[in-house]
Amino acid sequence: MFVRTERLFLRPGWPEDVDELVEAISDEAVQRNVGISTLPRTAQAMRDYLTLDRDPRLPHFFMYLRSPDGPQLVGGIGLGRFEGDVEMGYWIAPPYRGKGFAREAVRALLAQARALGHRRVLASFFEEAPATRSVLESTGFSDSGEYRERFSQTRGTPIRARIYVAEFAGDGDSRHAPDQAPVTCLG
Repeated sequence: MFVRTERLFLRPGWPEDVDELVEAISDEAVQRNVGISTLPRTAQAMRDYLTLDRDPRLPHFFMYLRSPDGPQLVGGIGLGRFEGDVEMGYWIAPPYRGKGFAREAVRALLAQARALGHRRVLASFFEEAPATRSVLESTGFSDSGEYRERFSQTRGTPIRARIYVAEFAGDGDSRHAPDQAPVTCLG
């Protein structure tokens, strides 16, 4: 499954991506705010991650900037099951933060989640990451008022994370989503 947005191409990871992915994911700024699971930091761990069987209703994508100079790795985004809920997580490589790529990818993933029949998607963030809150609020998520513990591997301890939720109406539209940029899903 592939998704194309105005500037990004969201796709699964391929074996030839391993070195680039490990380099980007190994950045401490990326690892520090991952709250569901540890991202693979070695070439072998990344190869293992890329070959995992995936539930087709819970896609994982890497974000690539479509550029005349060739694709550039921007980050990763995906859906997973956590504590019985479908939850979205994403990361953005430091050079690409603050440029709207997270919003663009989150909107695309929410459109994909609706198309896959999900009625509700959660997201969490550590409160010292206000940019994530801004991304969630601008892409159709609402503050649930709830906190959950998320273990931070990098910090070595559970951290309180704020829970946001996006709920989809029966007609396929998000109850909270702002205007959406065009998204093309490619098989």
